[in-house]
Amino acid sequence: MQYVVLQVVLKEEWLGHGSRNLGELEKVINEQAAKGYRLHTMSTTNGGSKGFGGGDRIQATLVFEKL
Repeated sequence: MQYVVLQVVLKEEWLGHGSRNLGELEKVINEQAAKGYRLHTMSTTNGGSKGFGGGDRIQATLVFEKL
């Protein structure tokens, strides 16, 4: 089996109002799907807040498996 591991940082909107770059996560998943991989596992860790009202950073680690 072949695997690809990628990380995407999700940046929260101001004061906990959702992620502002979910499109980037979707793009990464679709790019790997086009190459014949499927999402096998995804985990997240909280990166903490960046400044006043800046929102959290969540690091998503994605493992893709070759079909």
